[in-house]
Amino acid sequence: MSLVLTERPEVTPDALVLRGPLDFPDSPLSRSTRQPLMLGLFLNLQDIRISSLPTSNSWTYDYNVEIVKKADALGFDLAFSRTQWLPKGGYDGEASLDSFVALGAMAAVTQNILLVSTLHVLYGPWHPLHIAKIGSTFDHIAKGRWGINIVTGHRAIEHEMFGWNRIEHDQRYEMTAELFEVLHRLWTDTENYSHVGRLNPWRVHNGYITPKPSYGRPILVTATGSPAGIDFAANHSDLLFVTSPGGAHIDSALETLPAHIATIKARARALGREVKTIINPVVVSRATEQASWAHARAIAENKPGTDRAQFFQNNNYDSDAVAWQGRKDARNKQGLGLGGNIEVIGTPEQVVEQFAALKVAGIDGVQLSFYDFREDFDHFTREILPLLKEAGLRL
Repeated sequence: MSLVLTERPEVTPDALVLRGPLDFPDSPLSRSTRQPLMLGLFLNLQDIRISSLPTSNSWTYDYNVEIVKKADALGFDLAFSRTQWLPKGGYDGEASLDSFVALGAMAAVTQNILLVSTLHVLYGPWHPLHIAKIGSTFDHIAKGRWGINIVTGHRAIEHEMFGWNRIEHDQRYEMTAELFEVLHRLWTDTENYSHVGRLNPWRVHNGYITPKPSYGRPILVTATGSPAGIDFAANHSDLLFVTSPGGAHIDSALETLPAHIATIKARARALGREVKTIINPVVVSRATEQASWAHARAIAENKPGTDRAQFFQNNNYDSDAVAWQGRKDARNKQGLGLGGNIEVIGTPEQVVEQFAALKVAGIDGVQLSFYDFREDFDHFTREILPLLKEAGLRL
């Protein structure tokens, strides 16, 4: 069964008509997408140690909620974070909060910012009634500002933690499609709904969820780069969190992103839908170009004692993710390994120039990471945000 919207050309009188937040002009998501370039934060709810250089960063809720409240007051559009399930020794440091819970909790103390909770939807497995009820509750608290970053799981070791063998890549998206078809029904049907899983090991008998979400369903985000993932996102999601096919270096990213994004948007248009693309730059900026690059290199050259990539390889933390393969392609310029999806380094003016180039490439929004979220975010809001407005990238 394929999800359809009212404007899809293949809709028939008997078709299931499902509406999402972008179909409502007054939804918080529609408001945010009217910005020339959406601004967001990609939080570290995990003790990540890119470098041994000092940083104020903390995985704690208190630290991160203060950053999000500041972003909310400044008019930022969205915030979310990763979630991982790793054995002892798999994390950089002492702790990792769950994004699904933490971002939902932030709904009660923010006003306008969109809050996207990462959820591995196949682990467990989750039952659609649980996701639908919790999601409707977060949506109610946030007044339509909450959503799900849909993750199917790419590391075998994570699936094994939940008692599964890793599910084949494309099959994961087929199972997730069935899940979200059922979730749409639970979020919208005004009568009891039943379903026997075709691909998933659960069933629903006379399922009913109330309250209903404010704008058809919560905001849906998919982080993917594979054909199967893009097809899923084109059918189901509002935002597609893309990875640069050219790796982290800004030059290679700008060379490879336009064709990649054109493919994504063409697939959605063929289904009568619109998806917005967002990407995660790590921003390193100082007053001069020389100082910016000196700081970026200092971060890269002061790695902590453990090489994380080597550690993951030695402990069989293998991944079948397609999106990150550009970092292994020798034809691409390689970044400094600062974290993030791409690296944006330079003066405030140069950062704005690179953001403008990303918009030309087809990017609709940026989810910012910083080496030090307190110090570097202050610099961004003080020195870079006004220039984004002058450049017409922010209203």
